Amino acid sequence: MANGTDSKTYKGERSPCDPSRVLHIRRVPIEVSEAEVVSLGVPFGKVTNLLLLKGKNQAFIEMASEEAAITMVNYYTTATPHVRNQPVYIQYSNHRELKTDNLPNQGRAQAALQAVNAMHSGNMTLSGTATASDGGLMPGQSPVLRLIVENLYYPVSLEVLHQIFSKFGTVLKIITFTKNNQFQALLQYADPMNAHHAKVALDGQNIYNGCCTLRVEFSKLTSLNVKYNNDKSRDFTRLDLPSGDGQPTLDPSMQTAFGAPGIISSPYPGAAGFAPAIGFHQAGLSMQMPGALGPLTIPSSAMTGRMTIHGMAPTAIHSVLLVSNLNPESISPHGLFILFGVYGDVHRVKILFNKKENALIQMADATQAQLAMSHLNGQRLHGKVIRVTISKHQTVQLPREGQEDQGLTKDFSGSPLHRFKKPGSKNFQNIFPPSATLHLSNIPPSTTDDFLKDLFASSGYTVKAFKFFQKDRKMALIQLGSVEEAIQALIDLHNHDLGENHHLRVSFSKSTI
Repeated sequence: MANGTDSKTYKGERSPCDPSRVLHIRRVPIEVSEAEVVSLGVPFGKVTNLLLLKGKNQAFIEMASEEAAITMVNYYTTATPHVRNQPVYIQYSNHRELKTDNLPNQGRAQAALQAVNAMHSGNMTLSGTATASDGGLMPGQSPVLRLIVENLYYPVSLEVLHQIFSKFGTVLKIITFTKNNQFQALLQYADPMNAHHAKVALDGQNIYNGCCTLRVEFSKLTSLNVKYNNDKSRDFTRLDLPSGDGQPTLDPSMQTAFGAPGIISSPYPGAAGFAPAIGFHQAGLSMQMPGALGPLTIPSSAMTGRMTIHGMAPTAIHSVLLVSNLNPESISPHGLFILFGVYGDVHRVKILFNKKENALIQMADATQAQLAMSHLNGQRLHGKVIRVTISKHQTVQLPREGQEDQGLTKDFSGSPLHRFKKPGSKNFQNIFPPSATLHLSNIPPSTTDDFLKDLFASSGYTVKAFKFFQKDRKMALIQLGSVEEAIQALIDLHNHDLGENHHLRVSFSKSTI
């Protein structure tokens, strides 16, 4: 019988036990309820028994299978669970099963087991929560949410999504991707109820002030299959997954900032299986209505190269990018300046003297570096798929006087072509992933569509479609043969002199013709 004897061998850190479906929970707050303890386990499978020892600040739960217990321990090893705002610690018990039939006060434990397990299987809802007739959780509702981030001014990483959505329950898996020129993600909770609360609370909210608006809806998928753990996808229950060949992995400095390699600790301070009753202040999430979500603040961070997440120490992230697998025959500092300048103000570019397929690019700040990396990593440039990562260097050094450089290092800090120097510029609201359709602006009134189509065609590009904006002929859309063509055309023709003191401005469009 498990009666607390596990704690007698505990001196600081216990020696690890072999996996068991019985789990020992330590430092349990004395005021905790049976349901709160059970809720720690139900995201991972059925909980079949419970023993709560309030006087010893301990509890034991028995899972239906050893596999469920292993998944639970693996998850909570990297994401410390909190009950009543207090961290609790979970490990395998020496016991193989719980025998509690003859113990007093087990009636409440059995009632909690039945109630929480029933709620988890969808047979009932939490008291006080919406029912299907109220537009709330529907029977059989998916635990997977589909997220779209609109008005993507600042980069939104997988870690940022995990921080926000963990406020509402245990996040098991996240996959991020770009579709229809929009940053999107699929996020799987352990419990559909958590997904329901997150959708109700977060749909339409801004992650950062005035931008990065979340659109949240239920996915038709009921489960996600994650093959790789990297900065694009993550299975928080599987630490053994590879990063994937050719897949960008987190820079070591980023891994350090977020805890264990590739995993960040969940900040959710409530019982893991229960979403807070949308009580944001108790959950540490300060909601501003309308406005920004609050867990992430950036006003000064864009200037200092820091991203602040409440509850986490700010961590410096470098503003220098390492770009690799470039075509050394075709690349130039100016070309990289123009391309990366779509996502931030490029200060310096250095193509490495002895490895000309690699370059260092110093952006104005770390936020712009993250934005450029998220949009340009994996794109094709001059026939090669480029890789963009955060560099360990903090600045790009200019060559010393008299040092041979072959023009491979350029300082663009004073360039008039910076798109984001002016605070509040509309350019901040028009940052999109590379696409085959380009947005053209600053077109002189006398310029015809044939002139612009000929300009691109004579430069070697396939023009598939073209149209002026109806209300403003200073702007137009042009669709080329491929995304790779459009990237090259932007490099070649941005700032092209059209006469009449007008220089063509080119950027990627979210629209198609």
